Formats: sequence, C-alpha cells, structure tokens
Amino acid sequence: MHDSASGAAAAPDFSALTERALTRLRNASEPARAALEDAALAQRVARVAAVSDFAIDTLVRQPALLLALAADDGAQEPPPPQLDAEGRADWATRLRRYRAAGSTRLIWRDALGLDAVADTLRGSTELAETCLRLAHDALEDEFERRYGALRTPAGERVRLVVFGLGKLGGGELNFSSDVDLVYAYEHDGSTEFDGRDPARALDAESYFAKLGQQLARLLDEPTAEGFSHRVDLRLRPYGNAGRVAWSFAAMEQYFQREGRDWERYAWQKARPVAGDLDAGERFVEALRPFVYRRYLDFGALDGLRAMKAAISAEVARKELADDIKRGPGGIREIEFLVQALQLIRGGREAELRGRRLLPALQALVAQRQIGEDAGAALADDYRFLRRLENRLQMLRDAQTHALPAGEAERARIAVGLDYADWDALRAELERRRERITAEFDALLAPRRRRAAPDALTAYWRALPESGEAQALLDAGFDAAGDADAALRDFARSPGVRGLSDAARARLDRVLPSLLQAAAASSQPMLALKRLLALLHNVLRRSAYLALLDEQPAALSRLVEVVSRSALLAERLASHPLLLDELLDARVAGPLPDREELLAACAGFDAGGDVEEALQAINETRQALSFRIAMALRDGRQSAQDSARQLAWLADAVVAQVLAMAQAEVAAAHGRVPGARFAVLGYGSLGGEELGFGSDLDLVFLYDAPAVEGGAASDGARSLDAPRWFARLAQKIVALLGAVTAAGRLFDVDVRLRPDGAKGLLVSSLASFAEYQDERAWTWEHQALVRARFVAGDEALHARFDEVRARTLTRAREADKLRGDVAAMRARMRAELDRSDAAFFDLKQGEGGLVDLEFQLQYLVLRDSARAPALLAPRDTPGLIDAAEGAGALDAATATALRAAHLTLLAAGLECTLDRRPRRVVETEEIATARSAIDAAMRAAGLREAAA
Repeated sequence: MHDSASGAAAAPDFSALTERALTRLRNASEPARAALEDAALAQRVARVAAVSDFAIDTLVRQPALLLALAADDGAQEPPPPQLDAEGRADWATRLRRYRAAGSTRLIWRDALGLDAVADTLRGSTELAETCLRLAHDALEDEFERRYGALRTPAGERVRLVVFGLGKLGGGELNFSSDVDLVYAYEHDGSTEFDGRDPARALDAESYFAKLGQQLARLLDEPTAEGFSHRVDLRLRPYGNAGRVAWSFAAMEQYFQREGRDWERYAWQKARPVAGDLDAGERFVEALRPFVYRRYLDFGALDGLRAMKAAISAEVARKELADDIKRGPGGIREIEFLVQALQLIRGGREAELRGRRLLPALQALVAQRQIGEDAGAALADDYRFLRRLENRLQMLRDAQTHALPAGEAERARIAVGLDYADWDALRAELERRRERITAEFDALLAPRRRRAAPDALTAYWRALPESGEAQALLDAGFDAAGDADAALRDFARSPGVRGLSDAARARLDRVLPSLLQAAAASSQPMLALKRLLALLHNVLRRSAYLALLDEQPAALSRLVEVVSRSALLAERLASHPLLLDELLDARVAGPLPDREELLAACAGFDAGGDVEEALQAINETRQALSFRIAMALRDGRQSAQDSARQLAWLADAVVAQVLAMAQAEVAAAHGRVPGARFAVLGYGSLGGEELGFGSDLDLVFLYDAPAVEGGAASDGARSLDAPRWFARLAQKIVALLGAVTAAGRLFDVDVRLRPDGAKGLLVSSLASFAEYQDERAWTWEHQALVRARFVAGDEALHARFDEVRARTLTRAREADKLRGDVAAMRARMRAELDRSDAAFFDLKQGEGGLVDLEFQLQYLVLRDSARAPALLAPRDTPGLIDAAEGAGALDAATATALRAAHLTLLAAGLECTLDRRPRRVVETEEIATARSAIDAAMRAAGLREAAA
C-alpha cells in the first residue's frame, strides 16, 4: 500500500458497494448463490466490484462466467463463439457476449493482481483481433455465397485486408479502446470473374467497401448487449472524405504524393489483423520507405513538433490537463518520443522498427539513443500510466482518459491501485508526468554551437575516406551522425567524383560555406537535406556551381529560403534555373503588374517546336511565381496581392497557350469565319485568389454565325464549328498539362461546364445561356458569381458578361435560395471538411474560406437585381466592398470579413509554401476569423437553413 502524502487517513469503506454487487450476483442464479457461500470467492468478487461496475453487470448477465472464473481465476479464456450461417441473426449478440466475457476475465485477473499491465494490454488486443477475425471471416463467407468471390481476370481470388493501426497494430490495446482500421485489397477485380452475371457484378472497391462497412456495423453498432468494439475508420487516406476501401496501388500512390508526417507515425505500427494477412504484410513492407527514411529526416521532428503543438492547443481548448493520454506528461508524449526516435534511426537500423512501445524503447536504449536510467524510468512511467488508463476505463467500460472528478470514483481508483487515498495517487502521477515532459521537451529542444569555417572546410575536404563528424556537431548539427552519412554519400556520388578539377575546386569553396549557413539556420538538418538535393542537380550544370561560388553573399539567403519553404526548395532542386531569380536583384524589387505579366508570357512562337515553346513559357512562369513566393515569404506584399498576381500570371499563360492552340488547329483545319471563342476562369482563378500549385477551373465558350448548312472551318480538312472548337479546347487542355523538362504549366479542371463531366467540353453561347436559364442548379449560379473572362475574343467577353448578369439578377424565391445555398454548403462540408479536434481546414472548415465565398455568392444572388454594383467584382475583397456599398453587409461586419479573409488566405498560402495541407492549429487570430465568418453566415440565415 502506497502511503498518503497527507498522512494517515481512514481507508474508504466500500462495504455497501460490494454488498450490493454480491446481492445482485446471488439473485442472478442458484449456482451463483451457492458458489458465493465460499467466503474466499466472495472476497475476490468484492475486490473486483470495487474496481469495475462493468464486470459485475456482465457477471449478472452471464452467471456461468462467475463459476468459470471461480474455478481457475480466468486462466482459460472464454471459448470463441461460432458465427454460422444458420445463426446469422445472433452474430452481433454472440460477439458482444464473448467480448464482455473476455473483458471481464481481464478485469478479474487485473483486480486480483494475477496479470501485469502488459498481460492486460496483450489480452485486450487478442480479444479485439479474435472478434475482428470471426466477424470478417463470417461476413466474407456470406458475401461469397451472396455475391460471389472477388477475382482478378486471371481467376485469382482477392480478399479484403484489414489493417490495425494505433495501439491495435502495436499489440497494446487499452481496455476500452476503439480500434483504428484501414481496409485495403491487393488487386482490382470483379465478381464477374467468379461466374456471376456481368450486369450485376461488383468491382473490387464496391465489394470491399460494402464488406468493410458491414464489418464495422457488426462490431460497433449498439444493441441490447452493448457493442463489441468501437470502430474508427478515419485514419484511411483523406479520412472520412476518402474511399472506405483502397487498392494497394492507390494507397501507395497516395502516400508517395500526399503522405503526411502524422501518417508516418500512424503506419509505423500498422499490421494486418484480419483477412488476407500475407498480402497485408507485403503491403506494410512496400510502405516501409515511406515510414522509415534512409537518413535522418528532420521532418520527423518537425512533424512531431506540429503534432505536439496541435495537441497542446487541443488540451488548452478543451481543458484536458487531467487527461492522462493527451495532457502534459501523458501516454502520448512517451509514444511520440519513442516513435520519433524510431523514425529518425529506423531507416538505417532495422532493430528499431518494432511496433510495440516497450521493446522499441529497450532497442533505443541498446542503441544508446536513450540513456539507461531514462529508459528504465520511461518504461516504468509508461506501465504506470497504462495501468491507470485501464482502471479508468474498467470502471464502466468507458473510452475515457480523464481523471475522475467524483470523490467516490477517485477513492475506488486509488485503493484499487493500492494507494492509501487519492492524494497519494495524484502525487505519484504528477511526479511521473513531470519526468515524462522533461524527457519529451529535451528531444525537441534545439542545441547549437558555432564552429570555425576552417573546421568545416577541413572536414569536407577529408571526405569520404576520413573526416570527423564532431565538426558538424560543433557547428550546430544535432544529428551530426546522419549529416555525416549524407555528406559522405554525397562525396562518393558519381556526380562529385566526376567533377573536373576546376568544378571540384568550386565545390570545395561552396560547400563548407553552405554547411556553415545551414548550421546557423532554424532547421540545420532539413536545410542540409534540401541543399544536397539542389547540389546534386547543380553539379550537372557547372554554370550554376560557378554562380554560387562567385556570389557567396547569396548563400545564406539560399539556405534561409530552402529551410523555410519546402515548395521553394523543391522548385530550386527541380529547376536550378530559379537560382538566377534568387540571386537576381529584381527578386527583392517591385512585382510586375497585370500588363507586365501578360507581356512576359506573350510572344513565344512555337515555330514548329511546341515542346520548346511550352518549356520557355513554363520557365517564365516558374520564375515569376518564384518571385511572387519570395515577396510573400519576405513579407514584402500581402497574401491577397500574391494570390491576385498568381491569377494574373495564369491569365497570361492561358492567353499564350490559346494563341498556340489556335495556330495549331488552324494549320490543320483552317479557321471558322466570323466565329468567336472565350476561355472563362471559374473558382479561385475567376476570383483572382490562386494558390501556388493550384489547378485551373476553365469553361470554354464559342459563338459562330448562323449560316445555311452550319458554320464550318475553311481549311482543306474542314470541321463544323462545334467540332472545331471542341478540338481547340482539347488542345488547350493538352498543352497546359503537357510535361516538359520544366514541368507542366497547370492541371486543368473542366467539370464546372454545363452538365459537368457529362456535358460537351465547349458550349455555344446560346446553349450556355439556355442552360443557365433552364437547367442550372443554384450552386452553378453561385459558381457564376466568380466566373470571369480570361482569354479570347473581347466581343464574346461582353456577351458572356450580359448572360452572366441576366442569370445572376433573375428573380428568386428568398427561402428557397437560402435553403439551396445552405444545403449545398452543408453537403460540401460533410464531404470535404478535413478539420478534426487538432486541426482546422482553412478552406472547407466551418468558418473557413468556402463559407465566406458561399455567403458572398448568396448575397449576390439575393440582392444584385436591386444593386447591380454587386455584379462587377469577382474577388472576395471586392465582393465584400460591393456588399457593404449595397447595404447587404453593415460596416462592422464588412471590416471583420475583410480581416478574416486576409488571415485565412495568408495561413493557406503559408501552408502551401511549406508543402503542408491547408489544415492548421487554431490560433487566436484564426479563431477570430472563423468567428467573424460564422457570425455572418448565421446572420444571413445560412446555418439554420441547412439544419
């Protein structure tokens, strides 16, 4: 018994509690009454009753379980249920009773001191896996009887793989945890290849999504017997907005292109727990390079810092200081500490890749990444917190991590853990939490010392055969060993070994200076990694190496740029020509205006070589967007100005590509006399709010003269007007998306055209106007608010504006308009909002940028008939000004919305510059912006109308 910090205190009296439990059990069955005549058994039951109401409830419902536990104290696990086809209606009940019995056995053994905490965690995991496999296998058999087996065209059977992530994957599931699952399958296929009717056959995604959803319901859906296991599917790609079941190929592509730091942590523990286990292991192995990088990836600690900041914000916002999982010094800090060190070293040291925390901690101690004393203390603290977590949950089978507020519950937890009282337990808990926090903070704390450049020069010139990593450590590289390994590999690379004497001499002068600047940056290892990527490309272009050698003053600026912006670092590495921009004095000067951007992109004559012309345009686009990014990053211009300039730059590119496309189509088919063509920009392009790397929402219009037989081109291979302009639009999309040595210009989205993906790529002006008048949905009229002419014939520009104005000012029933707008926004948020407890989705979140766009679109549709000034602006600031001028917004609201827009737009562009999703921890400034937008939405009735 642990002593109380407050001195001797009377032991809590649980006699009434235990007597009620014994009475209920005696009344449950005659065999139970007889068994409880044994005083020793009654005493054991009393101990269990003090620990768990859930266990007593289960024993009352299943009296035979009491007799089994009395016989062997739970040494034997309850027999698993049979989920046969004849008993289909009872599957849920059987699973829930089995889970309740197995959980009660774990409580019994824990309460009586028969199991260590590791036994309880393992037992909880095995119980969940058994339920998962039983449920999966039964449903799989049922599906194959009903729909057929899923097979590849070659006849190979394909099965669902159920991955367990989090503590389930790590084999350390807490008592009342949910289970984090991801569904996947190895190959595409169809039930058609199992001999089923092709017209009714299911493809792989539909088949396994349906199977996965039924599996979740079978385990998770509450019944009279409670639930088997709570299922959480949000860790799949894109979370709730993503597909339920993913092919291996699609998941691999996702992680290669969009995988985030937190997903590396999540998949570090992943393992197949049901279905095709062998296929699952193959996928986990294939994913290993995503989880474990070859060298120290400073992004692992950056990701950890970001997650820690998000959790700290959540703890503060939700007042979770007493949460032993997420609060300071909680379970998650130990998990993050161990996982971060695994991610840092695990790419090179396979023994650090274990899924279970305590063995991984021991391996880190063995590798001297954690001191022996610190490792032993952390392991003991972890076992203490996990046992306390289990006891909190065992009380009533609740998924809680919060310390109880009630005195009676506190006494039960403390005494059940052999503490004299709550104060004694709390004092022990606080001591351990302080120790955990100190270790965790030490991991993230920067440690830097300066070194003389001469030491780095000597070190670099000694590579790869000799040289001491101490020089890097002294310079300020925390992970000197990893930096040393990366530099040795760089020194051994064919690119370095193949340098001429003159080029090698330049590199020997440049690289130590880069190392010194990187060491002085905010993130030395990250800067070094990005600089080496840049240098690998520069080595093949001696002019750039010479440039760096001759401009030493620019090196610190280069290091600063690559360390602070993943996007700019990536672009510099992929396109070293941008070094010219970085070192050009113009980069710090005034930015070009709209006319200058148009002039910069104009005049690239294909001259028979389209790819060369596209590359030249793209190099210009890359340079100008880089200059805009630098101005934003340096604080020389606002986010609004930067987004507007990016849209103007896109306008200029589209105009030049249109000219090239028209020339190509005319060369093949002639021109359509008297016809006109226009490219319209929708979405962020139309609203002049483009981001770095944004795609373009385009719609194409034409207008041809009415002539007998229909307008047609005048070339040798004549085409009628619809086909001619369709060919032109296809060519524009192809040229914008063509891959050249300088990359592609833009991805294009044409789904906002009339009738969407089912409609014609190009619409005549008449059909466009008819569609807007007769068939367009309200949301399509909303989209029209931001639509603007981007390139083409000015006369058609004017006629489009007339159609747009007529459409937007048409009479509308107020309640229906409000309802339509609110309903569409609610639907979009449900499908696209990636906000969660830790992060806010700047675009789709409640009170985000799309909410603001919808509100302004609603005001235009509602009020433009009486206030035509609302029709002119397409950009958000302009629409706010127009709405204020029209009396649709009061001055205070308009001011608040302007500030909110700037705040969210700036945060979004900052995310883009660092290649992060536009999901952020909610700061006070962002909370204020959200509040302003949400208040305006409510004032307009756009929240209530969706309810």
